Amino acid sequence: MLTDAQRLSAAGFAATAVSFGPARMGFGLFVPEFQAAFSMSSTAVGLVSSLGFAGFLVGLLIAQVLLERRGPAIPVVSGLAAATLGILTIVLAPGVWVLAPGVFLAASSAGFAWTPFNDAVHRKVREVDRKTALSEISTGTSAGIAVAGLIALGMAFAGFGWRLCWTIFAVGSALALLANWAVLRGIDKSQDPPPKHGWRALLRWPAAPLFAVAFVFGVTSAIYISFAADAFARAGVPGMPGGTTPALVFIFYGFFGLAGLATGRIRDRIGLTALLRLLMLAGAGSLASVGLLSGGWAGLVLSAGLQGMNVMMTSAVLAIWSERLFPGCPSRAFTAALLATAAGNLSGPALAGLVVDGPGFAVMFLGAAVLPIVTAIALRARFVVDQPARFADGLTA
Repeated sequence: MLTDAQRLSAAGFAATAVSFGPARMGFGLFVPEFQAAFSMSSTAVGLVSSLGFAGFLVGLLIAQVLLERRGPAIPVVSGLAAATLGILTIVLAPGVWVLAPGVFLAASSAGFAWTPFNDAVHRKVREVDRKTALSEISTGTSAGIAVAGLIALGMAFAGFGWRLCWTIFAVGSALALLANWAVLRGIDKSQDPPPKHGWRALLRWPAAPLFAVAFVFGVTSAIYISFAADAFARAGVPGMPGGTTPALVFIFYGFFGLAGLATGRIRDRIGLTALLRLLMLAGAGSLASVGLLSGGWAGLVLSAGLQGMNVMMTSAVLAIWSERLFPGCPSRAFTAALLATAAGNLSGPALAGLVVDGPGFAVMFLGAAVLPIVTAIALRARFVVDQPARFADGLTA
């Protein structure tokens, strides 16, 4: 018999696996197939990808409102419903004009899923079990990405088309929706009064480095998700049949992303500033590897591995950092950081697609790698709040 904490962890694992796996990452995984089916240029790929990340941003905003008014069940179930509908729309898409709204809907589920589970765990799970529950829920992201890659790899070897693969994603999303409704429907909204201060209270100078790092992270991670698999597919990997390379990128991405579970321990050992610098450099190395080493196994594993660790660990760091800055309203602070990430998500792929259609993949990825390098150089310990901030004392619920 599962405990309440175990049931909540399992539901959260399923929700994040679907939302951050095929629903959010699936478009990038199947870019070569979409380009062949719908005659899409790299500019069009960038625009559709940015539209998907716009869905993530919209989902974040709606989820926060629903969470405060209705509790965690409604935003999570709404997100999984959007994922299921969006994935089915992609399955049936006759052209880009239907594909694009499907990508928007599917990717919005990631925005819906994140903060409601943080709220549910903090209210319904004993303090001693919270870290375990949150770690298990976050692991769903890496697992979902890796499993989506494995399904795509199996479909490629079996010779099945991309629509069957997306049909499997839709079935998984519908099952996750039913499971989450069963677990979360009994969890009411928090009885604590809403924060006295609005979103503007988060716009303080000490928080500027947090939002800057989140934005840069959003730009680079979105560019990678949107174009890396296509770049490796065009270069090819020795010994692997055509069509399997994008799946390999996402399998290694998800597998190495499990390193995110060690984020807290690493931060305790080396400090938040050093960890942020290393993560920025990992992101830069990942992008540069696509530009320089896209024609072999070493480049693929190195690039996907570095990106997986960068994405999962940086996501955890943003949660830690925002809570340190605003201990009185951690949910809103984390959402604000994610909104900065989403802003980077929106701008990165659209601009990158224009460069790919011009100078090409190598120039685009090497140029994008400069951004996290500059950020790593600019980071100073005095900019990074690693203890609860004094100025945040008045920002209490």
